[in-house]
Amino acid sequence: MRHLVSALGFSVVLAGCAVQAEAPRAAAHSALTAQISADSLRGHLSFLSSDLLEGRGTPSRGVDLAAEYIAAQFRRAGLEAAGDDGYYQTANWQYARRGEKDITITVTAGGKTIEVPLDGASANFVDPVTLKNTPAVFMQWQAALDDKSAANGKVLVVPAAAIPGAAATLQSKLQSKPALIVMIDRERRHGRTQGGWLIDPSQPVAKDGPPVVLLHAADVAGTLEQGGASVAAKVVAPTVSPLKLRNVIGVLRGSDPQLKSTYVMLSAHYDHLGIRDGEIYNGANDDGSGTVSMIEIAAAMAAQKERPRRSIVFVALFGEELGLLGSRYYAKNPVLPLKDTVMNLNLEQLGRTDDSEGPQVGSATMTGFDYSTVGTTLQRAAGSTGIRFWKHPTNSDRYFARSDNQALADAGVPAHTLAVAFGFPDYHGKDDTWDKIDYDNMARVSRMIAVALQDIANDQAKPAWTDVPNAAKYREAARALHGAP
Repeated sequence: MRHLVSALGFSVVLAGCAVQAEAPRAAAHSALTAQISADSLRGHLSFLSSDLLEGRGTPSRGVDLAAEYIAAQFRRAGLEAAGDDGYYQTANWQYARRGEKDITITVTAGGKTIEVPLDGASANFVDPVTLKNTPAVFMQWQAALDDKSAANGKVLVVPAAAIPGAAATLQSKLQSKPALIVMIDRERRHGRTQGGWLIDPSQPVAKDGPPVVLLHAADVAGTLEQGGASVAAKVVAPTVSPLKLRNVIGVLRGSDPQLKSTYVMLSAHYDHLGIRDGEIYNGANDDGSGTVSMIEIAAAMAAQKERPRRSIVFVALFGEELGLLGSRYYAKNPVLPLKDTVMNLNLEQLGRTDDSEGPQVGSATMTGFDYSTVGTTLQRAAGSTGIRFWKHPTNSDRYFARSDNQALADAGVPAHTLAVAFGFPDYHGKDDTWDKIDYDNMARVSRMIAVALQDIANDQAKPAWTDVPNAAKYREAARALHGAP
């Protein structure tokens, strides 16, 4: 009995120690979350998604104003500037532009010839093209990828796939050799936002892939889809000029002598679609909401009396809508060593609760939900802040490669994208405006994120990829990143 009493007493002591250890953490969480305000989020977003910023297209005056605003907020919070130009990490790219009269396309079918309107097509390649009447063959996306000879020497017509960089993906995976690819893109999802396109000078220009013309004219597209048509095209060379693109980066330096040289990364893309057909696409939820949540969390964490043990890096990324450009640039040119970056949490679409599958109030989800131990920490943070943190049965895996976390994950860093709604009624539409945001809910989710960041930054143990099959290639990348056999 004496031994049992002693054991019980020892257990009570351990429980008491655990309670004592938990109390300071709970107090730190409370002080942190008290700094996050729905009104503050509303104030930031009503500016970043205002008409003044013209939809933050890449490139544009509006997206430059957004970068300046984000840098000003980092400066106000007292974050360290971590770029090559203050808070800016500068990518020296090029901008190519064609005028409307620089593309001439005609389609002949059933004895009738249709000329594509001046604004009905765009072409984002450098070399000029001249094509006389050439038979066209229409194929669905997968059929085009499987085809080995039917499209050889012809004009291959395909519907546009709803993925970033669809044209480049098609060029790289085609087995056939068409003279020209016409990608039907009625919604202009892959078209030129402001009349031109970007060129990364560090990337070699592919010479072996067929050129791709994006076709936006609905009537001409319908004719090509019916089959039996021929195409003539003349595309002149574009004008090319230098361009600066910018990630915006601030660091909250950690307090631990050793761990402060390791980094927890919070990111969001600040660009959107710009102006299309005279309409401003404000992109309040995608991804103004993620950007302003990151700003608010940065300010809240910087306001705390005690800094976290690890450093936290806040990164606003350029060009996500054009193919994850800013995150890929950062992964190739990291401002802070990737081997010392223990985790990346990317924020997307935090403001709308009217999910296409039903309301999502008081909840959040994440891509690659069980790919790493990051989800465990977020689950605990969700419990302490009253948020339901859940795995979507299909979209959690499906969308893992569809946002800026992918570039860091490919490098081996545990990286995920957190969202409230995977889909919502105004996705990539002109009506994604700041007045439709649920700011109270966005503040609740931001508090959960802040708590999770604080816990990860204070934990001696680093997040790690799990042993689920879908994480296998990322585990291998992590081993390579850290020089493990």
